[in-house]
Amino acid sequence: MKLKKLSKTSRRNYLTYALVILAFVLLQILSGTGSISSSLKGMLVPICAYVVMAISLNLTVGVLGELSLGHAGFMSMGAFTGTAAAIALQNVIPIAPLRLAVAMAIGAAFAALAGFLIGIPVLRLKGDYLAIVTLAFGEIIKSIFNNLYVGMDSEGLHFSLLSDNTNLLDGGKLIIGGPMGIGGIQKISTFAAGFILVMLTLMIVFNLVNSRAGRAIMAVRDNRIAAESIGVNITKYKMMAFVTSAALAGAAGSLFAMNYSTIVANKFDFNTSILVLVFVVLGGLGNMLGSIVAAAALTILPEALRQFSDYRMLVYAIVLILVMLATNNPTLRSYLDRAKAAVTGKGRKKEAV
Repeated sequence: MKLKKLSKTSRRNYLTYALVILAFVLLQILSGTGSISSSLKGMLVPICAYVVMAISLNLTVGVLGELSLGHAGFMSMGAFTGTAAAIALQNVIPIAPLRLAVAMAIGAAFAALAGFLIGIPVLRLKGDYLAIVTLAFGEIIKSIFNNLYVGMDSEGLHFSLLSDNTNLLDGGKLIIGGPMGIGGIQKISTFAAGFILVMLTLMIVFNLVNSRAGRAIMAVRDNRIAAESIGVNITKYKMMAFVTSAALAGAAGSLFAMNYSTIVANKFDFNTSILVLVFVVLGGLGNMLGSIVAAAALTILPEALRQFSDYRMLVYAIVLILVMLATNNPTLRSYLDRAKAAVTGKGRKKEAV
């Protein structure tokens, strides 16, 4: 029985990998032949970043079972630290793909550190209290970057808060300019890099979920008291999932930021956290393939509705509500289950028995 369950999980994981690879190859072919619009081509990197964000948040919300409303804070941490590192290393690492990889690694490391520090007090809470504290964390991070000035000259890096007191020497460069954010970013993010990050994210999350640690994390989600009674270290496994989720969000933030010439802290506000949470809820808690589809669809949908001008977001909201109602409709769910049974042949097997 256990082997059958593992086999089913593996098939679902391999199907997710296959669909992501198929989508990448198809979009590369369409892009090469000029069959997709320039606006859609420009959205490919943000879609990859939002997909990674959705998968990473699903690890916290769907697998760990904790509601986080500050995921955009980890994204902004990765965006600013990774982009600042890329600018500082521009002369040291002239190869753009390598510099992007280093920037994403640095962004992931700083976001993981932030996740660890905030996780120490936050993970002792649960329910609404945890959601409120993570929301406050996201706003604090945004406020810090709105008031942070970082410059670089021949003497190294200079930091100041609230006002520009970096006192750079001649030839120095202001990297982070407070509310003006980071400007003059070299656009080195590519769709191929986004695809690689999505695949790495899926590998990390799937391997974690299907490991002994993943089973412990899900045990904590299902029944904290029972898990603790059999010796599961609650804090350890909650911190493991939370920090992993934060690190992946940081890498996504670096990828996202270096797709634009300018990035500001206000881009990563409460609305971004809610948007990513919508991806997770719409795709299904714990369903990584659903998160991928929801993130891609809801990122493209506002642009597809641009022809409706002022009514664009109204139509977007109505479509979102209808989809949520449809996916939670018992009749539709039973119909989908019967269709799935017919395709997999499970219904015929039961009748034969």
